[in-house]
Amino acid sequence: MGTPPKIGPVEFGAHSSPPACIAKTEAEPKPSGFRPRRFLRGGHVQTLAAFFLPRRIELPPSEQRLIEVEPGIPVLCHCHWQKDKRALTLVVVHGLEGSSESQYMQGIARNGLAAGMNVIRMNQRNCGGMDHCAPTLYNSSRSADVAAVAQHVVDHDQVPGFVLAGFSMGGNLVLKMAGEWGSNAPEQFRGVAAVCPAINLAAGADALHEPANRIYEYYFLWQLFRRYRRKARFFPAAFDVSRLRGVRTLREFDDRITAYYCGFTGADDYYTRASAANVIDRIAKTALIIHALNDPFVRILPETREKIIANRNITYLEAEDGGHCSFVGERDGDPNYDGRWAERQVVEFAKQFL
Repeated sequence: MGTPPKIGPVEFGAHSSPPACIAKTEAEPKPSGFRPRRFLRGGHVQTLAAFFLPRRIELPPSEQRLIEVEPGIPVLCHCHWQKDKRALTLVVVHGLEGSSESQYMQGIARNGLAAGMNVIRMNQRNCGGMDHCAPTLYNSSRSADVAAVAQHVVDHDQVPGFVLAGFSMGGNLVLKMAGEWGSNAPEQFRGVAAVCPAINLAAGADALHEPANRIYEYYFLWQLFRRYRRKARFFPAAFDVSRLRGVRTLREFDDRITAYYCGFTGADDYYTRASAANVIDRIAKTALIIHALNDPFVRILPETREKIIANRNITYLEAEDGGHCSFVGERDGDPNYDGRWAERQVVEFAKQFL
C-alpha cells in the first residue's frame, strides 16, 4: 500500500464506567461493565436487535466532502463541524458493506457533537454511492485511505488533534493504521478506538461459514455480489462478472474477487497481510478495543489477544455479551442515550483528548 501519509487527567461522563477505560491490568482484559437490555441476551439476539430495532437519530446537516485517498480516487465524507473547527476531530470508519449512514455511524456523530468534537463519517471506497467514481474495490488492507482522510482535515481545516474510531472491518483498518504508524505516529494523532474489530480476518471468514452464522454470510455475499455487478456495469473493461460463478462463501469471494483485483495472490495472502493482528503490538498511542465474547463471527485468536493485553497502550474491554457491534443496553433516562453502550464508550474514550 506504500508509505502512509504523514500528518503533522481523563474525564468521563456520569453514565460511563471510569475504571473500565482508565485502569489496565498487565495480564487480563478489563471487565467491560456492559449489561444487555432485558430480553436481549445472547450474541445472535444482540446482533439482530441492533439491526432491526428502530432508532431516532437527529443530526444537523453535514458538509459532504470528496477527499482523494489516491490520485483520482475520492471517498465521500460527511463532516460535522463545531462552530470553531479547531476542536478534537473524531474520524469514524464503518464495517463491511456499511456506509456513513449506518446507524452506529450516526449514533457516534450525535454523541461526539454533543461532547464538543468535530465528527467525520468516512465512507470507504465505493461506499456511500461512490461505485461510479473509480475502478477499484475497497478491502481490509486500505488503512492508508484512513490516513489520507486524517491528513486532509489536518491540512485543510487545521484541526489540532484527531482520534480514529472504527467498527468491525473499520476497526481493523484504524488499528492497522495505528500499528503501522507505531512510534512515528503523526503529531495530531491522539488515540484509536475499535468496536468488534475484525483483526483476524481468516478466522472471521471461516466463522461466517459455520452453520449458525450462514445467515450473516448470505447477507454479506448478497450485498457484495450486488456491488460487484454494479462496479462491472460502470467499468466493464475492469471487472469480469463471470468470476462470481461458483462463489458460495466469503472466503471464495475474497479469493476470486478481492485478492484478484487488489494485488494479493489469494484469500490466504489477503487475510494474512491485511489483518491488524500483525501490527497490534506496535500501537504506541492510547487505544481502546471493545470485544464481545459471543460475537457470532468476529474472532480474536489467543495469540492476538495476548498481544493486545501485553500492549500497555491498549485498554481491552472484553464483554460476556454484546453480539457484533451491538451492545444494546438499558436506557438510563438520558434523552440522548438510547442504550447503545459501545457508541457511548468510544466517545467517552475520546473525551480525554478534548
